[in-house]
Amino acid sequence: MEKEKKMFLGVTGGIAAYKMPDFVRLLTKEGVDVHVVMTKNAEQFVTPAVLRTVSGNRVLTADWSHQDDPFDHLNISKEMDAALIAPATANFIAKMAHGIADDLLSTAVLALACPLYVAPAMNPRMLQNPAVMENLRILESRGIRIIPPESGAMACGEEGEGRLPALEQLRDILLATRARKQDFIGKRVIVTAGPTEEPIDPVRCLTNRSSGKMGTAIARAAATRGAQVTLIHGPVAIPLPAGMETVAVRTAREMLDALESRFEACDMLVMAAAVSDYRVASPIAKKMKKTDAPPTLALVQNPDLLEMFGKKKGRRVLVGFAAETEDMAHNAREKMRRKNLDLICANDVSRSDIGFGGAYNELVIIPRGQEPLHTGRLTKEALADIVLDEALKAGAAAFAASGGMK
Repeated sequence: MEKEKKMFLGVTGGIAAYKMPDFVRLLTKEGVDVHVVMTKNAEQFVTPAVLRTVSGNRVLTADWSHQDDPFDHLNISKEMDAALIAPATANFIAKMAHGIADDLLSTAVLALACPLYVAPAMNPRMLQNPAVMENLRILESRGIRIIPPESGAMACGEEGEGRLPALEQLRDILLATRARKQDFIGKRVIVTAGPTEEPIDPVRCLTNRSSGKMGTAIARAAATRGAQVTLIHGPVAIPLPAGMETVAVRTAREMLDALESRFEACDMLVMAAAVSDYRVASPIAKKMKKTDAPPTLALVQNPDLLEMFGKKKGRRVLVGFAAETEDMAHNAREKMRRKNLDLICANDVSRSDIGFGGAYNELVIIPRGQEPLHTGRLTKEALADIVLDEALKAGAAAFAASGGMK
């Protein structure tokens, strides 16, 4: 490593806190300098002495009287490369969402100026409580990265979503942040995300199950790496990233209009949106009423956005996505060839554990003229950086082949 990196680890009072010594060991093996802050309840599951031993650093606790410096909460939050709260309890998530600072950890979190990750871990029914879900949305809207919990058997005996992700996965997410360069500075990137809707009548529409999570993750990652980003999105119900131009559209033709007015000035277009292939030829002006005979809808093809911009992409980098249920690699390569893409990302939408609406995905990333990269199942946030890494490589290859920039 060219420089030892510093990580902030906040441990709160969930049972998964007992895993944190092993997690600290994983990070220190990578040469990371880990600084731990604990809540009082976390000490019921793991002792400060254990975390001090494995990290090699003084561990800050809720007992202010044992601190060496009255400004420990400020000093420990300085010059960190990344921060993680794990496990993050419902109580601590609520404190973060509402700016409550009533112990050393919650106070230190307010002073952090580095990428901050939160790994919720709790009973599935607690996780799905509307108050907890709303607090997570608040954090995400502020640019805090939520690492989605895994599904499985819980300590309480219940099954469901709420387990802390594998420690290796948490490590990889933090190391990716540590290694992230400002390699998109000066680049203008357009990302499309989410579904489109094609009206049938004023209350019904043709659409799909895309949540927009993959596209927004790519937009957020590109902005973090220094790009000037425009996110063009269909109807989504997720927090949108801050620090970029966001353009809301509904139909495929509205997305086309938004792209056409911006495409000329971009360096890279990532088409992660699931654009409707068809629209109703003549949408009905009034709400349809129930009748004995079901209505017949005449459909017409929407413009193929990828193909259109593939024809005029010039030296821009064009990245597409392929939602497949069979012969993924073959079908994706054919799509890349037909639409003149530099890179295509295929995923299996027949699987229930990845893809539409979920927090995880698994991609086969195929650069033009090269062997595919199989990512394995990862969070969409982690995949976003991999997609951008490969897009940069594809851009370098396109630049070399064309002999210059656009």
